[in-house]
Amino acid sequence: MRLLTFAALSALIAATPALAGADPWHDKARAMLEHAVNIPTVIGRGRVPELANYFADQFRQAGWPEADIHVMPYDTPLDVGVDKTAALIVRWRAEGHPSQKPVMLLGHMDVVEAKKEDWATSDPFVFNEKDGYYYGRGTIDMKDGDVAIITALLKLKASGFKPKRDIVVFLTGDEETNGEGAHLGATKWHDLIDVELGLNSDGTSGYFRKDGSLIGYTITPAEKTYANYEFTVHNRGGHSSKPRADNAIYQLAGALKNLEAHRFTPMLNETTRAYFTAREKGEKGPLGDAMRAWLKDPNDGKAADFIEADEGEVGLTRTRCVATMLSGGHAKNALPQLATANINCRIMPDVDPNVIFAELKGLVGDPNVVVTRRDDYVASLSSPLRPDVMKAFSDAVHARWPNAPIIPQMSTGASDARDFRVVGIPVYEAGGAWIKVPDDLRMHGRDERLPVAALDDDVNHWAFMVKALTSK
Repeated sequence: MRLLTFAALSALIAATPALAGADPWHDKARAMLEHAVNIPTVIGRGRVPELANYFADQFRQAGWPEADIHVMPYDTPLDVGVDKTAALIVRWRAEGHPSQKPVMLLGHMDVVEAKKEDWATSDPFVFNEKDGYYYGRGTIDMKDGDVAIITALLKLKASGFKPKRDIVVFLTGDEETNGEGAHLGATKWHDLIDVELGLNSDGTSGYFRKDGSLIGYTITPAEKTYANYEFTVHNRGGHSSKPRADNAIYQLAGALKNLEAHRFTPMLNETTRAYFTAREKGEKGPLGDAMRAWLKDPNDGKAADFIEADEGEVGLTRTRCVATMLSGGHAKNALPQLATANINCRIMPDVDPNVIFAELKGLVGDPNVVVTRRDDYVASLSSPLRPDVMKAFSDAVHARWPNAPIIPQMSTGASDARDFRVVGIPVYEAGGAWIKVPDDLRMHGRDERLPVAALDDDVNHWAFMVKALTSK
């Protein structure tokens, strides 16, 4: 493993202005990121179409035909009404008749809300460069990924590169909320996005420790399914001066305690087996011992429980469900007639949410607690560890960090990739940006930031990887 001292890593970050000047495309990426961050693409503000058109203009100015650039307006639900948002679809056509279907480059333009008073560095929607970092909402999640993909394609085109298969860029406008854009892309807009595979730029892939040592780069072929359920108790109520044993709030609380104590069956899949196989090599203590024991015997629930208890590994061994919202009662002096709780589950890939539904109904322990499904999501399918994708990603990383470990991982969150996986299109989160952990783990949080050098690296990474996958 190639190691950097903390001082060396800090020097690398601090030296970014000189690096940017050495490659005009890095300056282009910085300017594009600044413009993108300064547009607050939060649901309800109606600003995503503005960013979609700005990105579309970058392709127009670089010579893409208007017929291959599509800004697609669509509505995404709000609590009241709808938000007017948009997706961007751009096709770079191969010359002649390609023998392979296109490669999709996937991302999203929307960001989560942020409040100026919560941030110490600056207004979250005003781009700021300070101390070797870019600050602003979306610098990591994920306007940096959008910018890196677009800049890499502009750079390749300017260099005279001609892909031998089509490349489709697809950027959605509501990934952080409803995911309607991804659903439309995988279904209604299929004629524009009929691809063989997708590469997702959502999130960072490279991780350094605080001491400057390189942990490795991750590629994500699988993610959990997001699903919501509800626990509900109805009751005839009554006067609070006459308490009864059948209190709706107490009955709901009992069911929630059962959920808290419940442990879903641990399971390994191709991705998590590869992840823990890579991780155990660097873990020499009790956590590493538990990983080795579980890999040897997937039925070793005690070892899986030990892994799951580690903060860094939560959610990687099994389905997890947690109460996220609670409501009950209608008056301070009345027995509650209704008590409800929302249960958010992150379900292992390839597991039907209806299976979890049945398990939740079985664990509540009280016939008065009714369990219902709150959505119609289907299982998120795993993408295979394709040799061509793994090689392109690994080679792109190793061009910059020759000895970096490449670690397949399963995302415990959800992304736009799910809608494509469920219709049979494999998708891989395969970006090239990097951060220091835990200091830079600020996605959705205050003072979100990205090392300046990481954006430059990400542009080079995407140019390398796209060229590798579209040259044959």
